[in-house]
Amino acid sequence: MFDNVCKVLVESFSIDFAQWLLGEPIGLTKLSPTELLVEPIRADALILMESQELILHLEFQTQPDKDIPFRMADYRLRVYRRYPQKQMRQVVIYLKPSSSVLVQQNVFAISGTRHEFEVIRLWEQPKAELLQFPGLLPFVILSRTEDKIQTLQEIARRIENIPNRKEQSNVAAATSILAGLILEKEVITRVLREEIMRESVIYQDIVAEAIARGKAEGKAEGKAEGRVEGKAEGKAEGKAEGMQEGEASLVLRLLKRRIGQLDSELELCIRGLSVVKLEELGEALLDFSSRNDLLAWLESQGE
Repeated sequence: MFDNVCKVLVESFSIDFAQWLLGEPIGLTKLSPTELLVEPIRADALILMESQELILHLEFQTQPDKDIPFRMADYRLRVYRRYPQKQMRQVVIYLKPSSSVLVQQNVFAISGTRHEFEVIRLWEQPKAELLQFPGLLPFVILSRTEDKIQTLQEIARRIENIPNRKEQSNVAAATSILAGLILEKEVITRVLREEIMRESVIYQDIVAEAIARGKAEGKAEGKAEGRVEGKAEGKAEGKAEGMQEGEASLVLRLLKRRIGQLDSELELCIRGLSVVKLEELGEALLDFSSRNDLLAWLESQGE
């Protein structure tokens, strides 16, 4: 979840990250890991941004990882193989405080080979530096601050001043998720406006959590129905039906928030989807802006 949040921020606010890490507002574009040709590669953890002369490689970590030094050396050689003419900056950014010696490591060394990379421990960074850039606001709560709640309130005020609504919602949602590393959910929801976060692509994380709850509710309903019938077959059917009904109800609620009321025919169609299809729709609907998007998705599924 945190990898996805950080990727969205880097891709949406690449100039802010370039100014922070490189010292100048270089225009960066996304570089696909598939262009490095060699497999296997941990594409989920890899963030590559490139300019004409430089490639910026970022890794965000919530926990210490003994494999980081090797991974950084490995990626450096992969990039060199594909782009030998380009410079490369590699930065590992640790999000959550840790006393492990692993978060201090910035060198990969074996006999005859030594590779260095940069490490940033956010809890050691002064918040003033991060507060300068809208795209870095979600990380301010993880920086060196004495009063986390007061800092979150300051972040919320700055988010309100972001003129672009889409950027505002993305930053708010990212702040909410990253703040969850150190603050209680009740505190976060009291400070940040949920209606803004709903419009964000990062809201996928919140929806995923809701879908998980829906599954749990569906399973509980299925077990109850199975006990009433008193048969193993009834229990199995009850579980499946309960799970499917819970999933369908949740997806319908999310769709109505996203694109408005649905006619009865569409609602029946969605209620008839399998659990797997409902899960896929729960993720896809985050990109919907109208009823036509839903119809196009259903058509692509052969529904």
